[in-house]
Amino acid sequence: MKPVATATATARVALSVRTIAPRTALATVPVLSLGTLGFVPSLVIAARRRERADWIIGALFGAATIGWILRIALTPVDTEGLSLLADFLLLLVSTLGASVHGLLAYPSHRPAATSEQPADATPLESA
Repeated sequence: MKPVATATATARVALSVRTIAPRTALATVPVLSLGTLGFVPSLVIAARRRERADWIIGALFGAATIGWILRIALTPVDTEGLSLLADFLLLLVSTLGASVHGLLAYPSHRPAATSEQPADATPLESA
């Protein structure tokens, strides 16, 4: 019994590495680019899942990134008060928010789709 348990544990570790490694790599993109590529994890997730909500989230992260870049271009060097707070919040959303989203929302291995037809159902015969 011991070798079977070890094989099962090894398979679980291998599966977790295969699912965690892409998530981690995708989540590091916004951090390494300092938020400039914060939209990339969301767009990768949207392209893989092909759901409307994921595309909307990708667009929101893209808008946050564009807003942050515009704030950099239009903000004077010595800012304070609400302007500094706006810069910080945009940076936080486009960097940490995108990283957390990439870690938590990355599609994991899903079981194959099963047929909705019950086993006792008979196929329709053509007349």
